[in-house]
Amino acid sequence: MSEATPLWNLAPVVRLALLGLLLASAPLAWVWLRHRRGEPVRRLRALTLVTLFLTFDLVLFGAFTRLTDSGLGCPDWPGCYGSVSPVGAASQINAAELQMPDGPVTTEKAWIEMIHRYLATAVGVLILVMTATAWTLRRTVPVSPWWPTATLVWVCLQGLFGALTVTMKLYPAIVTTHLLGGLGLLVLLALQAEGYRQRGGQSQAGFFDAAARPARWRAAVLGLALLSALQIALGGWVSTNYAVLACTDFPTCHGQWWPPMDFTEGFAPFRHLGLNAQGTALEMDALTAIHYTHRLMAYGLLAALLALAWALWQRAPQPQAARGWALFLAGVALWQAATGVSNVVLGWPLVAAVSHTGGAAVLVVGLATLWMRARSVESRLEP
Repeated sequence: MSEATPLWNLAPVVRLALLGLLLASAPLAWVWLRHRRGEPVRRLRALTLVTLFLTFDLVLFGAFTRLTDSGLGCPDWPGCYGSVSPVGAASQINAAELQMPDGPVTTEKAWIEMIHRYLATAVGVLILVMTATAWTLRRTVPVSPWWPTATLVWVCLQGLFGALTVTMKLYPAIVTTHLLGGLGLLVLLALQAEGYRQRGGQSQAGFFDAAARPARWRAAVLGLALLSALQIALGGWVSTNYAVLACTDFPTCHGQWWPPMDFTEGFAPFRHLGLNAQGTALEMDALTAIHYTHRLMAYGLLAALLALAWALWQRAPQPQAARGWALFLAGVALWQAATGVSNVVLGWPLVAAVSHTGGAAVLVVGLATLWMRARSVESRLEP
């Protein structure tokens, strides 16, 4: 990789935008054809669900990009050596690959990185269309257009952090924030999809309106969501610091229940990848602290997920629907436990690592939807 390669090269911006529009045209056409005679609120919900689905795919592909060490497959942004695809940058990629055959720049990694950017651009176009549609239909759709507007602002910030991920050379705090931003985008879209569902006449009341103390259910779901957010942030910190294999045994770590750990260096936010705040190599004790903190928090989250699942199964109103949610929470808890342990004892296999990220994405979408079901919606959905 040439030192003269500029980190920011906006030459391919227009072509990338046109490519994103082309990729987004297929799901947009599907939504229009399938729901062209439907009510406006249902059309908007369909568009939001399609965007949610593709954003979920984007989060998974982002994890795949990071886990295959393809985050610097193209060392500039938004294109690849100033081109819209690795085809136009073949000579630069080949030269970089000759210097360093294992990367960070290879033809395969460049394609992985650029496909991730193509998907991100398409999702951005869909959110832009969703926002424009909401404002156009604001007099007929009983949901505030400020929700999709906030989502549009969020995805623009997410794009900025994606750019900084490349230009700041996988700075751990930036990469972790980028991961959390992707999951936050899923939450915003899930909240809107459920709000449109309820406003479209498919649900006239909150999920727990029949409960004796619905506020307690809402607080329980919100508390679980906050605990999940903290654990996901810790998981992102583990992944972006490559601390998954800091402990290779389970349930102990280095054969100990409380191994030597350096929390100060491990959780120093302002440092480069693999280095401590002083600029020297990060010690194993710091990586162990990162890994083991995530593992200990996982025990608490697993217990909280199973406790709420049991409460839904036993005591919630509307037992048939509530038990479906109980099975969902228990299933996600067991999935995350299985994939998390697999990452440790099997040496961080790619399938288990991507599946673990996917489980976190499913969990945040599910909790956002459950929270909406747990509150009574008696007025317009407002940010």
